[in-house]
Amino acid sequence: MPPELDFVSAQLALDPRQFIGIPIALVGAVFLSFGAQFQHRGVNKVEAAGQQVTGGLDVRQLLALLRRPSWVFGSLMLGLAIVFQLTSLNFSPIIVVQPLGAVALVITSILNSRVTKTKLNRRSVISIVMCVGGVALFVLIAAFTAVDRPVSDQNLVTIVIVLAVVLALFIALFVLFRKRMTAIAYILGAGVLYGFVATLAKVVISRLQQNDFEWLTLTCLVGLLAAAAAGAYFVQTAYAVGPPDLVIAGLTVVDPMVAVGIGIIVLGEASQAPVFALVGFVLTGILAILGVFGLAKYHPQSEH
Repeated sequence: MPPELDFVSAQLALDPRQFIGIPIALVGAVFLSFGAQFQHRGVNKVEAAGQQVTGGLDVRQLLALLRRPSWVFGSLMLGLAIVFQLTSLNFSPIIVVQPLGAVALVITSILNSRVTKTKLNRRSVISIVMCVGGVALFVLIAAFTAVDRPVSDQNLVTIVIVLAVVLALFIALFVLFRKRMTAIAYILGAGVLYGFVATLAKVVISRLQQNDFEWLTLTCLVGLLAAAAAGAYFVQTAYAVGPPDLVIAGLTVVDPMVAVGIGIIVLGEASQAPVFALVGFVLTGILAILGVFGLAKYHPQSEH
């Protein structure tokens, strides 16, 4: 190997096998963007049929979605996106592959602009660049500093307890304020819950591979399914009150930031990172989050 490649290899915290998760995650991002567009179309058709969504989807509206081919097809594509995402987590640390979903934001923005014939304004484009640029820089830093660590039982108990508190909080807020909740509120809720889903999925996969399926793993699986169900409900409602690229922007920034936060704080995936890398994580995360709020404010389909 040439000396230059030896130097680069020595600087990377990931071994070559762990880089396999990156292209797999990118393929998942493509399925995510197309799935979001088709699901959004299905929700819009339900509303066009006279079933206006106010205060969250009800049972009748959910059943109507199941009868919409576009929504069902979009759900299948999202299912494929999840399969690719879980596969990527099997190879790489959460803080490397989870943020790569931001690629879906670019694809979704282009698709939505073409489908709705809505030209993105300058501020919307800047917001998208902030989202994707922040996430890209975050992944670059992580590739040089992240380590994949085994999850202890104590780590797992901590994650499950925090998830239980978060689920209870979001359910309470939804019951109390659902008539006043905006698209960004649903997106933030879904993003936080999906961040826990990604973390627990990685844990469950790892334990199943080790033939370690006991009560704690089962508890993780139950928590994963509960968070995924609540997150999916929030996403569908967000499609009814906001454009798909805004929904994807929130999910591909908030979701990885939560998963990364768990990876750094609880799992120690950034335990070898120097101080400047930790500062970089914070700054790039803030840049991406500001992009989400900018898109929510300036997107042509969000303006009133």
